[in-house]
Amino acid sequence: MSTPQPQTHQQAAPAPNWQSAPGTSYTSPIPITRTHLGHALTSEWTKIKSVRSTMWTLGVFLLLVVGIGLLVAAQTNDNDYADVPYTIPAFFGLILGQICLITLGVLVVSSEYGTGMIRTTFTASPQRHRVLTAKLVIFFVVAFVVSALAIGFVGLVTSGMHGGASDNAWGGTVLMGALYVSLLGVLALAVGSMLRHSAGAITAMLGLVLVPAILPAFLMMSESMRTIGEKMMDYNAPNALAKIFELDSGNGGGSQLLLLVGVTAAAIAGAYVLLERRDV
Repeated sequence: MSTPQPQTHQQAAPAPNWQSAPGTSYTSPIPITRTHLGHALTSEWTKIKSVRSTMWTLGVFLLLVVGIGLLVAAQTNDNDYADVPYTIPAFFGLILGQICLITLGVLVVSSEYGTGMIRTTFTASPQRHRVLTAKLVIFFVVAFVVSALAIGFVGLVTSGMHGGASDNAWGGTVLMGALYVSLLGVLALAVGSMLRHSAGAITAMLGLVLVPAILPAFLMMSESMRTIGEKMMDYNAPNALAKIFELDSGNGGGSQLLLLVGVTAAAIAGAYVLLERRDV
């Protein structure tokens, strides 16, 4: 026979008291700082300097502008600079180099959509307009500084090689040339924000730059289309740069630069509107 086990009586545990003591509150040890545009600028600067696409595109840009510029300068003589500034050799490198800035402008925004990291960006900074503003500012500053340094370096070297051959001031061509190609990159960034696709945005920008340079030759074959062809010829990107670098007579590229400013401003406005209305 089995021995009956004695019954054990368990004492019920007292109910926990979830009420906090009066007069006490929790204080987080993590400092709380109100975010502002400066934080977004810092974030975008960290992004643009840490990705490989920036180094590659800017490296190729410098190679084209400086390399081609110095090669052209080495093939010229003093008489070639009688009526033109010393920065003329940089023009030939910019014709190709502007494509690098266009590509980088698109990738600054479209690469985040391609990888899905834009969701993380907008989670950290729900103010979408602030993110786009930071991207525009950081990219423009980087593109302008790099462009101005490249054009200025070519001008200085050419001046040393052909010193005294030209009395034309060339500082303005450095600033206007850098401003023009930088605005092209900003325009590409705005187009990339609207299209959200790297290949599509780059193709659209190449069409915007190359088609107006090729199409006038066909339009001017027709008498009725000649006026359109001539205007397109005057305002396409290669001709605009030629006017800025005083290769062509005219207003020094002032009207071409103003047109680009207007187009870029319209594209940026469209990018802001679509950014707020569409889902990520």
